[in-house]
Amino acid sequence: MAVPTFVDRVTLHVSAGRGGNGVASVHREKFKPLGGPDGGNGGPGGSVILRVDPQVTTLIEYHHSPKRKAENGGHGAGDHKNGGHGSDLVLPVPDGTVVTDAQGNVLGDLIGAGSEMVVASGGRGGLGNASLASSKRKAPGFALLGEPGDELEIHLELKVVADIGLVGYPSAGKSSLIAAISRARPKIADYPFTTLVPNLGVVRAGDTVFTVADVPGLIEGAAEGRGLGHDFLRHIERCAALVHVVDTASIEPGRNPVDDLEVMESELARYGGLEDRPRLVALNKIDVPDGAEIADMVIDDLRERGLLVFPISAASGEGVRELTFAMAEIVARTRAEKPEVEATRIVIRPPAVGGGGDFEVTRDGEGWRVRGAKPERWIRQTDFSNDEAVGFLADRLNRLGVEDKLIKLGAEEGDTVLIGHPDNSVVFDFKPEIQAGAEMLGRRGEDQRFEESRPARQRRRDIDEAMGERAENETRADVARRLDTGPSFGPSSYEIGSPQDPDWAEDDPEA
Repeated sequence: MAVPTFVDRVTLHVSAGRGGNGVASVHREKFKPLGGPDGGNGGPGGSVILRVDPQVTTLIEYHHSPKRKAENGGHGAGDHKNGGHGSDLVLPVPDGTVVTDAQGNVLGDLIGAGSEMVVASGGRGGLGNASLASSKRKAPGFALLGEPGDELEIHLELKVVADIGLVGYPSAGKSSLIAAISRARPKIADYPFTTLVPNLGVVRAGDTVFTVADVPGLIEGAAEGRGLGHDFLRHIERCAALVHVVDTASIEPGRNPVDDLEVMESELARYGGLEDRPRLVALNKIDVPDGAEIADMVIDDLRERGLLVFPISAASGEGVRELTFAMAEIVARTRAEKPEVEATRIVIRPPAVGGGGDFEVTRDGEGWRVRGAKPERWIRQTDFSNDEAVGFLADRLNRLGVEDKLIKLGAEEGDTVLIGHPDNSVVFDFKPEIQAGAEMLGRRGEDQRFEESRPARQRRRDIDEAMGERAENETRADVARRLDTGPSFGPSSYEIGSPQDPDWAEDDPEA
């Protein structure tokens, strides 16, 4: 099987890196059993970026390796250590590469050295419990997971960026002409379809330097797929001008330069989008006696049509200099009229799934379906093996208004609620106002260790405050009894360590 050397159309599967997970960690130090949360965040995943590289002229590298993946982000760690960023994957592409999705929608057109496009964005890193801590949730026992990166299939199609495009029948002399005016050395032979791939040559005419593209030969019906024209007509879409290379010495019966030119114009019209390009006509092979004679016969007719006609011989060089300067004049004029192309950066952003709002709720055969950028992102970040993390998710959804919207639409307790895309939904049973994790946490995500009620300690404080206003004959026990039962008259006795001792409490380890 022949190995291709020029590839101008490939399908590429790209996957961005996944974000690293956050970590739930508590700072540990001697004499500080509850040093506070110190879990770091996960690092973001690497993105997949297409970047125009002038040294790249073909897509053959992606023909052999069509699957590319960026690096994942690193996981967080304790002591407030964040995970590392995943490295971006930069894929060099030729100038003039058009990027489309699987449905054929154009995502970007990369023109100009350095222009780049982020085709797959890396996933966000998950937050560690240090970042999730607040005045109400002082020591979260959970962290958020990293989000997966974008994954999609794209099509790359190369449209050669050249100033002048050479078009014409096979064996009309296009390859010979580009070899005569530049240092390009295409394969040249006297049989049809010698040129199987576009050839590019750099031409200098005076102070103007421009590129010329030699497109594989066209035949009648090329716009409908006959021959090679269907695959390569797109390479002349970006050309500032077209040069019809016409064979004046063809030995095929029934052919003449005028008819050949009309056939080429008909195919270009069928292809579309090239009507505004200036045309030059090169009557080639005038070094052959019959060719020179035929060129003299048709030159006036072609010029009456408003065409610039140049009798040339790519073999001997006759008339080639005049043709190249005519090309340079058109190129210089076109460049002066167009603004300078600057390197651009394009980032693909997936469209919102919630109809422009935060979320939307619909009902289908499976139950109530919730779609929206925020709910779906929160689902991806949640560790469902952690009850506290699930409670945190429930709180977030409730604050967003999902529960109220479900009740308003008629959802009842026990109904099925699905969040996310139909192909990958997370299913819940609807239980309005449920306090997830309430047995352990009170409020979802709140650590009661910092809010623990200690009545004995508070009782001692109340007694200490009341001691300043005691009567002359009152003891501390009398003050304590007065606070519990009302005014006391006279002193009283008690056994230290007994339940009557105001400084004793059975559940107080500090008593």
